[in-house]
Amino acid sequence: DISMLPTTGGSGLQPWNAWERIAHDDTEQGMPGYYTVRFPGTGVKAELTATTHTGVGRFSYPRNGRPAVLHVRPGSSLAGNSRATIQIGEDNTTITGSATSGGFCDRPNAYTVYFAMKFNQPFISYGAWDGDAVHTGARSANAPYSGGYVEFPTGSVLEVRTAISYVGIDGARANLAAEGAAGFDDVRAAASRGWNAALSRITIAGRKDDDLETFYTSLYRSLLHPNTFNDADGRYLGFDGLIHTVAIGHTQYANFSDWDTYRCLAALQALLFPDRAGDMAQSLVNDADQSGALPRWAFANAATGEMTGDSVTPLIVNLNAFGAKDFDVKTALRYMVDAANKGGVGLDGYVERPGAATYQKFRYAPYTLEFGHGGWIADASITLEWSVDDFAISRFADSLGDAATAADFQNRAQYWQNLFNPSNRSIVPRSWSGFFRPGAAVVLALNNFGQVGYDEGNAEQYVWAVPHNVADLVTALGGRSAAAERLDRFTKELNVGPNEPYLWAGNEPGFSVPWLYNYIGQPWKTQHLVDQVRGLFGPTADGEPGNDDLGALASWYVWAALGLYPSTPGTSILTVGAPLFDRAVITLPEGRSIQISAPGASGPHHLKYISGLKVDDQVTDQTSLPEAIIRTGGA
Repeated sequence: DISMLPTTGGSGLQPWNAWERIAHDDTEQGMPGYYTVRFPGTGVKAELTATTHTGVGRFSYPRNGRPAVLHVRPGSSLAGNSRATIQIGEDNTTITGSATSGGFCDRPNAYTVYFAMKFNQPFISYGAWDGDAVHTGARSANAPYSGGYVEFPTGSVLEVRTAISYVGIDGARANLAAEGAAGFDDVRAAASRGWNAALSRITIAGRKDDDLETFYTSLYRSLLHPNTFNDADGRYLGFDGLIHTVAIGHTQYANFSDWDTYRCLAALQALLFPDRAGDMAQSLVNDADQSGALPRWAFANAATGEMTGDSVTPLIVNLNAFGAKDFDVKTALRYMVDAANKGGVGLDGYVERPGAATYQKFRYAPYTLEFGHGGWIADASITLEWSVDDFAISRFADSLGDAATAADFQNRAQYWQNLFNPSNRSIVPRSWSGFFRPGAAVVLALNNFGQVGYDEGNAEQYVWAVPHNVADLVTALGGRSAAAERLDRFTKELNVGPNEPYLWAGNEPGFSVPWLYNYIGQPWKTQHLVDQVRGLFGPTADGEPGNDDLGALASWYVWAALGLYPSTPGTSILTVGAPLFDRAVITLPEGRSIQISAPGASGPHHLKYISGLKVDDQVTDQTSLPEAIIRTGGA
């Protein structure tokens, strides 16, 4: 939201549209906590690092007689701005302002982020613009395209610290005061130490540099979101628009891409950082306390409701199952049950489960406009997602000793069966009168992003989306042999997108598919298929087979490279594949660890298949680990 453009010369006629080419060559470097790039047109070198609440930039300008200029553009948010402000300080070393944006995926959300910027030397001239004209010497602007420029002597090495806050400009100033004293190199060193400590929660040994680089890049991406939302003093803007203060020693988090991240990112973060995961879960409970319902796809302090399903529920339950304990679990369960039974009504027209009453009446989501999403009806995928969500509620309630709720939602978790059409052995839309949609299960319009009735996918991709009851799904498909043959056909293509009846490994509904062979007595096919999908990742700029979605794809790779996968939402079950590394150690709290040893796995012709499995020196023929291992550790 708060962008900067280093350049030379004057401000230009339309600085709100100005740009400079960057050099993707050997001078461009990126690593945890640091990024640098060169602007060949001007000769400027830019370096970036960060603290929790501030970004720190160092811009080295050439000594070519041209003034060093920095554009500051709060009016250039990626999603556009309804308002932006800038104030250039009288001390000639500070800039403050704000950017109001929103409209995530065409949703009605809005937010305002405030900033306070401090330079290491005074600027010698300045100006502001409003999107119509540049006003040299002006110190402020208030318009959707607002911005400003400051000028320094030629050859300057400029350091600028920018703190942000969602509370207000005073909050941004306080964050700057709390974290803005250190020099660039010291901040960079601290960021590097912090990231090294985080990434070292998993240590690996292997012989292929590309695999090592891809693994740690993926782990890094898995830890980028959600984001700290409170100021350094603990204050944050709640879902009710009021200022709240998070408990001392805790963090209020924002930006949960839950449809994407409940499947495997939540488990990874909770396993590695249970305390932070507890704060993540409590943050969502706080959001519900302030708004009346748990937020789906929470962005800043609003629920966007993006994607289908009630995915915030299995996100919280998975955080809990893999280690997050320090949050208000009873209140979390109460909000989950309220959404399932009554819809979960929040603020500004938000409903956590639109159509909840109809769903309970029919025991499936009928093909009606009530279950519309993204321009068409997504009733089949909603039924599948809510079945998973209700299973998660059942497991969560059981862990809290609420046997009645657990039994009720265990029954509701099987409602997916009511959309299973035995005539074509597929899960397909069904009308309110009880009739299945006639014809073939897969009906596609190639100009659509998927099939009507499904969210980002089609009937063949979604038929596998029953991770909580694979046994009954396999029975419905005709038994193990029939299910295996269908999986074989389905996985002949690995990453086809939403409009073909094959695997789309780069999107979330397909994440669990490679692991399903473990459930039908053919684990070698899981090991082979997981290895094939891992091959779609690499240490390159385009090194993932799809949209990372706030760490969703990256965390899948981390699990797959370890030879593990959290296969059943709401439980701590880890199913097994062949590891990519000879050795891996996952650090757990209290000095415990999970140690994985697979000699030869990373060799020139790495071992795709497991010849035998021992857990704590005990031979096992199971294709999953004991659930307790995430607490006790093991080898």
